[in-house]
Formats: sequence, C-alpha cells, structure tokens
Amino acid sequence: MTSPFCTIVPPHLLEHLAASANPAVAQAARRTLIADASARTARVLPRPSEGPSAAPSVAPAEPAAPRRTVYDAQRRTELPGVKVRGEGGEATGDATVNRAYAGLGATFTLFRDAFGRDSMDGAGLPLLATVHYDENYGNAFWNGEQMVFGDGDDEIFLDFTLPVDVIAHELAHGFTQYTANLEYFSQSGALNESVSDVFGALVKQHALGQTAEQADWLIGEGLFHPNVEGTALRSMKAPGTAYDDDVLGKDPQPAHMDDYVRTSRDNGGVHINSGIPNHAFYLAATELGGHAWERAGRIWYDVMTGGTLTPETRFSEFAVATVAAAKARYGDAAEIQAVTKAWAAVGVPTD
Repeated sequence: MTSPFCTIVPPHLLEHLAASANPAVAQAARRTLIADASARTARVLPRPSEGPSAAPSVAPAEPAAPRRTVYDAQRRTELPGVKVRGEGGEATGDATVNRAYAGLGATFTLFRDAFGRDSMDGAGLPLLATVHYDENYGNAFWNGEQMVFGDGDDEIFLDFTLPVDVIAHELAHGFTQYTANLEYFSQSGALNESVSDVFGALVKQHALGQTAEQADWLIGEGLFHPNVEGTALRSMKAPGTAYDDDVLGKDPQPAHMDDYVRTSRDNGGVHINSGIPNHAFYLAATELGGHAWERAGRIWYDVMTGGTLTPETRFSEFAVATVAAAKARYGDAAEIQAVTKAWAAVGVPTD
C-alpha cells in the first residue's frame, strides 16, 4: 500500500504564484513549494500508540466513535507538533484547532452514518491533524498518516481549516489509501483527487443537511482572500470556472475528455483532469436528486470498497465499475441510468 503525498492546492498553481510581481505572494508560494518538496520526501513512521494498527476499543454493538488528536506545529515543520486537543477534550481558545477537530468529526460522521464505515480504514483509524504548519504555508496535505494545515499567506489564501471540505478532502485521501489505493499519477491520480473532492463535497453537504440541488458543489469555498477573483479552488458543477484572477491565473480544469490536459506537471495533471470525473459525479447526483450521499455517493463508495479497481485504474474502467455497482445495488432503475448518462456527458465510455 502506497502512501502518497497529496495536497489540496496543486503545484502548478503555486508555481504560478511564485512568479507573481507581489513579493509577499511570491515568497509565500516559494516557501510553500519548498516545504511541500521536503514533506513529500520525508519518510512517514507510524507512532506505536496512535498508528493504524491500534484497534478501536468499543464493543461491536456500540456505534463507532472518532479518535481525534490535533497538534500545533507552532509555525515549524516538525510533525506532529505539540498536542493541543484530544478526543473529548474541551474546545480551545484557538479557532483553527477547533475547526480542525470539528472537521475531522464531520468526516468521520459522514463515513459512519452514510456508509457504516469506522474511520478511513474501516477499523477505527485514529484521526490526526497538525495545524499552524510553517510560516505563511499556503497548502494542506495528507502524508499517508495524518493531515496538515497551513495558515495561508493572507494575500491569496486564508486559513486552510476554514472550509470543512478541505479537511474532508485530505482525510478522504486516507480512505482511498486504505481501499482502492489509486496510484497518484495520470488518470488514476486524477481519480484519487476526484474521490477526495467527491467525499469532501459529501461531508460538507451532510454537515449542512443539503440536497444535491441546494449544494454549491465548490471545493474550498471561503479559502481565498476577499481580494482574489474566485469563489473556490474547484467547481464540480462547472469545472474551469472556480477562479479567474490576475495573480492566481485561470482555473484550468476541463469538464470533458475532449479537453483532457496531457502534461508532465502535477503528477500528470492529477488536480486538473480530476474535473472530468468530478463533473460526472455532480451530474449523476443532481440527476438523482435528494441527498447526494444516499445514492450517487453510495455507488462511488461501493466502487472504492468493492475490490474491483487496480491502482492503475483509468477513467473508463472506473466509469464501468460505477455502472456495475449501480446495477448491483439498485438493479435496472434510475440509478444506473443516471450514472451512465453522467459519464456519457463528460465523454467517458461505460461499455
């Protein structure tokens, strides 16, 4: 099982910011890129008392409960940092700590209540997060063991714990790691990113009690500084429209295979081409209506946990798997039609 280093902000966007004429923006972006490069090559060692091997202590008949720990890096890069809040602990005077704690809980709740899953590995994996990472760090990441959040540069990015879907997105990389283990490169990597966006969106909608029609389908809404011309990092409803800013550039995500981006950057464009499967999920969920986690989300969950995917799974193979999962769970009903129609709309074959 691989443990990829997965960030919410793609390197191509940070590289663009690093060339900004604004020294504060450029310096923060360069510092973030350097920190990411260092963290990407760091070897992750499980802590004996809190690693994935630790079994949940609840009896089988009891509902699963999260085991959260939030650490403070105190603007350094050593992980995990100083423990500041554990499971059941009182709220602190630090809003960032409290948001991280709540976001971990919201993600755990969605997976438990909607899918009957006990944490990201299905066996009570402790949920670990570090906040206040580095100086002006403009990213959040999953390193195979825990989540890490920067405070942003207050020029482009605000605190990365502000959007609950950013927290859920990073934690969902752990879900993928423990299930389909999609390789973080090219189409399988774009699927890896898309799955995190899908479940990130579902956590946000579940927490707000929203239907597919009520949801904004934005990933990272509220993360940008008010001066930025943009609403979010990504839009599942309309990929390519999330931002268009003089400093930030324009959202490069495609919504259709005709516009698939072939690049050697960003692990083969994993954060860019994820717009295609993202849009397929949005189309399926809105076609079905109601709460997106109940049917469309259930199909995607079944695919991820069904054992039919390989680490190198491509878009078309994933699409075929969603059709098979829809048929297995719902038969020849509205669900299979919605999924087939959604993939056709983004140019991905299902036969």
